[in-house]
Amino acid sequence: MKMFTSLKRIGDELHLISENNLFGNLFFLPNDRIIPFITFIAMSVLVNKHSRIIVQGFTGKEGSFHAEQMIAYGTNVVGGVTPGKGGQTHLDRPVFNTVEAAVKSTGADTSIIFVPPAYAADAIIEAVQAGIKVIVAITEGIPVQDMVRAKAYVDQHACRLIGPNCPGIITPDEAKVGIMPGFVFKRGPIGLVSKSGTLTYEAADQIAKVGLGITTAIGIGGDPIIGTTTLDAIELFMNDPETKGIVMIGEIGGSLEAEAARWIKANGNKKPVIGFIAGQTAPKGRKMGHAGAIVGSADDTAEAKMRILAENGIHVVNSPAQIGAKVKEVMDNL
Repeated sequence: MKMFTSLKRIGDELHLISENNLFGNLFFLPNDRIIPFITFIAMSVLVNKHSRIIVQGFTGKEGSFHAEQMIAYGTNVVGGVTPGKGGQTHLDRPVFNTVEAAVKSTGADTSIIFVPPAYAADAIIEAVQAGIKVIVAITEGIPVQDMVRAKAYVDQHACRLIGPNCPGIITPDEAKVGIMPGFVFKRGPIGLVSKSGTLTYEAADQIAKVGLGITTAIGIGGDPIIGTTTLDAIELFMNDPETKGIVMIGEIGGSLEAEAARWIKANGNKKPVIGFIAGQTAPKGRKMGHAGAIVGSADDTAEAKMRILAENGIHVVNSPAQIGAKVKEVMDNL
C-alpha cells in the first residue's frame, strides 16, 4: 500500500493523491459536509489483482475476444457495458447499459474501451463521469477533435487515461488490461513504457529471457493526443519501490521522449533508464504507422532523440534486438 502524500480539491471533491498518482476520494457535499465514504486503490502502478475492471463495448467482437483473454489471464473483470443489453450475462459476467450502473453494481475502478472510433471519446467521458479512475482506450482512429474534447475533460478530473490507440497495461501475474499476449510478460523489477505495441512485447520477451522481468508495462499509444505521456509513465515508475530500472521505447515525431529525458536528468537519474527510438530510417515529413509518428522538425528525428536521451544519462541502444542485453548489463552493474 502506497502512502498518500498530498490533497487536491477538484470541483466538490477532495482527492488524496498517492505517490504513484492513483487516488482515494473524500466526497464533499456543497456545504462541505463530508460524506463518510473513502476509496483507496493505490497498491501498484495503475493496475493489479485488486483492480475491478469493466469492458466498454463488452459484447462486440473485439470486446468479447479480448475480455475472454483477460479473464483467462486471471484479470478481475467484473462486468461490461453495452447500451441496450443491460441485464444480460456475457462471458459469465453481468452486462450494463451504462458505466454508471456498472460502477454502482460492481464497484469497478478501471475500464477498458473497445468502442468504435465515432463513439470512443464519449465512452471515455462517460467513464470519467461514472468515477472510473484508470481508463484504457484501445480504440484506434478516434478523430483528433474528439480527443481534444475528451482529453480536456479527463484533465479536469482525478483519473488517468491510457491511450487511445494503445495495447493497454499489464502487471504480470496480476492483471492484463489490454490486448497484449500475456504469456510474454514475466514478473520482475523493470518498468516498461512504450509508444509501440509490438516493441512492448518484444522488449518484455527479451527482458524475461535474460532472467529479469516486468513490474508493469504501459503502452501509451502513438496518437498525437494521448492521456498519459512518456514522462507521466516515467514518474510512476520512479515513484514505485518495486521498479528498479526502466525501459523507455519511443519513436519519431513529437517531443515526449526528450521531455522525459530532461526530467529524468533534472531529477537526479534516480533509476537507470534504457532507451530505444524507432524510425531511424524514416524519411522526413512522411507519417510512419502511428498518426503521431511524423518528423516535423530537426528534433523529431530518431537521431536527434537518441542524442538527447544519451545527453541526459539514458542508456541508448541502436536496435530493438539489443534491449534485453543492455537491460541485463545495466542492472548487473548497479
